Amino acid sequence: MTEVSRHNPYTLPDSARMGYTQVTTAPAGDLICMSGQVAWRRDGSPVPDSLGEQAQIAIDNVRLGLEAVGAGPANVTAMRVYVVGLTAENSAEAAGPLAGFFGGPAPCVTMIGVSSLAMPELKIEIEVMGVK
Repeated sequence: MTEVSRHNPYTLPDSARMGYTQVTTAPAGDLICMSGQVAWRRDGSPVPDSLGEQAQIAIDNVRLGLEAVGAGPANVTAMRVYVVGLTAENSAEAAGPLAGFFGGPAPCVTMIGVSSLAMPELKIEIEVMGVK
């Protein structure tokens, strides 16, 4: 497995307190680019109303996509999280499943507020890049 290194330079704000890393590096390897994952499931079951539940399903989909290419959370170098109507309150709700996914230091993570996603019932979309 490729060694992904996480860096929080003393010259930048202490992002570790907020649960993400300022800079992630990895040696050359197979680049992983994953389409944004939402709260859609293979069985077509309905999308829940709760942002937290949607975040959990989306992160589960990220995990499944990574596993399909022989990778896992440690291979992720960057993550973008798009949240409809982002506020401080729903930012925390969305971040919960992300912390559980990484189980330790997270890579570079950017949370972005958007007005809508692909379908009206969707509240979160998670896009990742990685290397293995």
